[in-house]
Amino acid sequence: MLKTLLYLHIIGGSAALLSMFIPMVAPKGGTTHRRAGWVFVSGMTVVSITALALSAARYFLDPRPQAKAFALFLFFVAVLTGNAVSVGVRVLRTKKRSGPHTHPWDVGLVSILTLASMAMAAYGVITSQPLFAAFSVLGFVTGIQGLYYWLRRPTDRMHWWFRHMSAMLGACIAATTAFLVVNAQVAGLPRTSMIVWLAPTIIGTPVTAIWTAYYKRRFSSSKRTAHIPLPNAGEIAVHTR
Repeated sequence: MLKTLLYLHIIGGSAALLSMFIPMVAPKGGTTHRRAGWVFVSGMTVVSITALALSAARYFLDPRPQAKAFALFLFFVAVLTGNAVSVGVRVLRTKKRSGPHTHPWDVGLVSILTLASMAMAAYGVITSQPLFAAFSVLGFVTGIQGLYYWLRRPTDRMHWWFRHMSAMLGACIAATTAFLVVNAQVAGLPRTSMIVWLAPTIIGTPVTAIWTAYYKRRFSSSKRTAHIPLPNAGEIAVHTR
């Protein structure tokens, strides 16, 4: 059973890695973007679900204290990754909302992530695990941002675009991190190395910010009605001032 889960985990991760760059460069909203995007989402969904199961199995079946500690951390990372994938899809289905969104799945998932982040922060401090504490900050910020997004009225008609993009890029960072961790020993680094775990986030976060700023300028710069290709929506007329 565990071997089957591990094989599924590897297959899902491979599919995500092979497909994640295509939606970045393909025309937004086009067939290629959507199809490659669904391959990535499917792969990362499999990765998240199997990671939850594998980390739980490791916690209950491996008696070593260090194994149990790392199993809890991997469980937390799986929740963080799953939330990114879920948000990336769900915002496309709620892009026309004009008020707060209180669906139990969306609010519940970010709430779990926020609470899990606080627990992981405490656990990291108590056990002197800086890696755990560092990732707890990332999870907490993501969770609070998620609650803020879902529970407030949108103030920008393109809110879903930016949320979709940042969430999917976050999932790409997670996929890249997993790949580096698995292959860390090839570079002579332990799999618990802070460099391996945090490098994709350190690099990916400013890239996401730059990309977001670019599209904000693009959407706001035109003083006339412009047709801008949007993900999962083809071309729509966007009125800007």
